[in-house]
Amino acid sequence: MLFGLLVYSILLTGADPIENALESFRRLDTYSVTLKATTDRTEIIRYHYKKPGFIRMEFEEPHKGAILVYDPLKKEVVLRPFGFLKSFKMRLDPESRIIKSSRGHTVDESDIGALLEAAQKLRGHGGMEIAGDEMLGQRRSIVVEVTGEGGYEVDGINRYRLWLGADDYLPLKAEAYDRDGGLEERVVMEDLTTGPEFPSGFFSLD
Repeated sequence: MLFGLLVYSILLTGADPIENALESFRRLDTYSVTLKATTDRTEIIRYHYKKPGFIRMEFEEPHKGAILVYDPLKKEVVLRPFGFLKSFKMRLDPESRIIKSSRGHTVDESDIGALLEAAQKLRGHGGMEIAGDEMLGQRRSIVVEVTGEGGYEVDGINRYRLWLGADDYLPLKAEAYDRDGGLEERVVMEDLTTGPEFPSGFFSLD
């Protein structure tokens, strides 16, 4: 397999893509991204994040028009399930099964940092390799594989394949596999914007 100059430079300098990605996330205050997740169904969500963990999800598929916000200070989720009925809202615990993803992810562990920390934890019980580089749309990415040794899993995942942006190491795409090699989830992160300014009240539905 022929590796690009980008991969060679990483190998020569001994750079750690996962740690670099985590450091990039730690420097972030805000970001917005469109998540396209594929499991047994497709989910498309416009996702907004603000430290220390405020989250706003605008659903496009399924449940088009639904909006969910999470307040990390109150540890409370507010869900407006119907776009046409703005007065109807539900207050929920982030662990509520009503709002867990098809893979069982909770809202408070849905950000980029949680994905990277899971990959880091898995690597601690296995290893990491740089699989190459690849263009995703207009952005060049580094392809990294993290695998748990002896079938070790983190939340049912034995192997992550991550496409990290070559400029900032933030994930642009992620695939998660179980110990038998079955694809559990694929997430494409489109239109990632770092540092957006959100209007007052953006993370509230009250």
